[in-house]
Amino acid sequence: MTAPDRDHDDAPAAPAPGADGLSVRDRALLALERRPWPGPGAKERAIREELGISPVRYYQLLNALIEDERALREDAVTVNRLRRVRDARRGRR
Repeated sequence: MTAPDRDHDDAPAAPAPGADGLSVRDRALLALERRPWPGPGAKERAIREELGISPVRYYQLLNALIEDERALREDAVTVNRLRRVRDARRGRR
């Protein structure tokens, strides 16, 4: 099994051929966010190892992605959950 293609951190993510506009990286972000995590640090380690980016950059990309209607069409359950979590955090501030 090979590692997924990694987009350079600063390069724009190219859409997958025949896709509705979501890039391979965007799909990888959503897939990582769907997974359960066994304990502290596991998710951050997976972000670095599987995506090749820092956790800070991951969350920047993820926050932009959940505003994208294409992401909502791709994985409505995950995107809506992330939007609810974000809105709840904003409400506590």
